[in-house]
Amino acid sequence: MIDPMRRLRQDPNSETEGSPRESSFQERVEHAAEAALKRNGSVGPLELFQEMRLLQPVHVEGWRKGNEYYRTLQPWIQVGPDKFQKTIRHFQEWVKQHGLRPIEATYTHRGPQGIEQLQVTEDGDPEWEKFYRTHYAPADLPEKKTAQLAAKLNRPPELVVFEKVSDEGNCSECGAELPQGAYLLMEKGQPLCLTCADLDELVFLPAGDAALSRRAHKHSSLAAVVVRFNRRHKRYERQGLLVTEDALARAEDECAADAPARAVARARAAVAREEEDREFVAALAEAIAQRYPACPPEEARQIAEHTGHRHSGRVGRSAAGRALDAHAVDLAVIAHIRHTHTKYDELLMRGTARLDARALIREGIDRVLAKWSGA
Repeated sequence: MIDPMRRLRQDPNSETEGSPRESSFQERVEHAAEAALKRNGSVGPLELFQEMRLLQPVHVEGWRKGNEYYRTLQPWIQVGPDKFQKTIRHFQEWVKQHGLRPIEATYTHRGPQGIEQLQVTEDGDPEWEKFYRTHYAPADLPEKKTAQLAAKLNRPPELVVFEKVSDEGNCSECGAELPQGAYLLMEKGQPLCLTCADLDELVFLPAGDAALSRRAHKHSSLAAVVVRFNRRHKRYERQGLLVTEDALARAEDECAADAPARAVARARAAVAREEEDREFVAALAEAIAQRYPACPPEEARQIAEHTGHRHSGRVGRSAAGRALDAHAVDLAVIAHIRHTHTKYDELLMRGTARLDARALIREGIDRVLAKWSGA
């Protein structure tokens, strides 16, 4: 395991090791690492930061897709130097304690210039780039599964076909005109029509039916993702797939054959999710009541229902939130107080900067927290 920590300065004002605050943060790091490892089969620094909500998945997705706003990922890791240093230290201690084995991954993107290496750090420092690429998996993972995991982490990017949004352009090989809406493949920075790219035998499958797309892609011996540049959002957006006709026909037959069964499965899954959400909201409300005994029961329930809303991306849906982590509970309660017991929303509507608004209402939040804590 590399040790990038030697290149970070120690902050003399940081919490002393073993203090309650430091121990709580260490537990947060370890819980996040365990959750990511359990879900993905391996865990790396970027997965850890996402699990801790220090890095938003939308930023990682934009970076992986080559969005010009995310040329590097490090600036989007929302953590100060001291907490960054402690996070890495606790993570590496946890990795060593569990005897995990390192597996180096590659981060690449297939863009207009071909396959490009993605960079995490702004200066491209080799040591830090290797640190971010390294994932850790259980040491007792069978060799076959280890090989499968390594293959998954290092899977080359899919073939990408671009739908033209401009009127001008010609195939660099045959000279054929490429009008707006035409499909092209970029090879070494040069546009190729589908015929010259040997993709003209494929048929277009629009996005929208996940089961059909998944099966067609699986059965197709050759496939490509079709993307189109959205000028407003300055990013490439997926439009569908190019697959072989045989693969599409086979996928359509499979989907037609098990459509009733999949409908039943979706209905059952929906019922199960509703029951799971009810249980989670009840447990979260109880956790809030235990941590803040003077919090009105109706507000505890309101906080739990709001922060636990599925697909909301709120802290209640994070791994820490689902585990009823104390820090996650605090964040949910503070967010509720901020919007319902202070003038925070009014300040934002007046044009006050978000951080300035938070500073102005900090004392009000502390007063409510102290009251609800019974202090």
